[in-house]
Amino acid sequence: MDDPVDNPPHIPVMVEEALNYLCLKPGQIILDGTVGSGGHASKIIERVHPNGLFIGIDKDLQILYIAKEYLSKISNTLCKFYHADYSDVDEVLRQAGVDKVHGVLLDLGASSLQFDWAERGFSFSKEGPLDMRMDRSRGVTVHDLIQRLSEKELEELLKKYGEERWSRRIARAILRAEKETGITSTRQLAAIIERIVPIGKSKIHPATRTFQALRIAVNRELDSLGSFLDKIHHYMFAGARIVIISFHSLEDRIVKNKFIEKANQGIFKILTKKPISPGEAEIEKNMRCRSAKLRAAERI
Repeated sequence: MDDPVDNPPHIPVMVEEALNYLCLKPGQIILDGTVGSGGHASKIIERVHPNGLFIGIDKDLQILYIAKEYLSKISNTLCKFYHADYSDVDEVLRQAGVDKVHGVLLDLGASSLQFDWAERGFSFSKEGPLDMRMDRSRGVTVHDLIQRLSEKELEELLKKYGEERWSRRIARAILRAEKETGITSTRQLAAIIERIVPIGKSKIHPATRTFQALRIAVNRELDSLGSFLDKIHHYMFAGARIVIISFHSLEDRIVKNKFIEKANQGIFKILTKKPISPGEAEIEKNMRCRSAKLRAAERI
């Protein structure tokens, strides 16, 4: 097996851009609300060493364990890890004994590891259960959600969180199949969508938006983001930077609007007039990063 010191378990997105906007210095306290498997964290830790403090949060305990193992092998900087939703940042910082931080990072969406693990049910290209929970210790699964929702509710969910043009057709087909035979796997769900959605000229798989919508709903991703952005400024020193990387328009819209709201209130100074996107070289190495958008702001 490859040594994780030489081979980080996940390819982080826009690392240099994130580090530049965070403007890190030795001895700082940095909060990573989506530590994942430690890709960005390893670079952050290098820059706050020595005497810095890294606080990592993730709601996926399986991935958090990987981050702790990986980061403990590459650094002796003080790190504290918490299995939590980043929207609970107030409670996490209380447990960490920290009042305010010098920098904040969120790398939103699902991790590539979650997509790669078939048993987690995030990928329509792999056979797995209809789960998609980032925190498997609580909450409803995608299968639970399908069983509970009416056709109209499922249609609205797909339209709201997936911006799915064929939401009505898909919702009807999913609930019909669930009633007639039951839907238990990711490939089964994807096949239902493939049969009824016109292929057209789109380059993405017909099930992409439906899987995105169901994942967002199950994990309450947009609720967490809005809640976090409403209160994080209370825990940032003057001059502290916040960097957020999003992967679809719904997330990016929330970040953009919240940053503008805080700027109008004299709380944030927006550092990115337009979102930063990955360069061509990075996209060639990691196709999964092609939709990423980075926005940054500074606490006034």
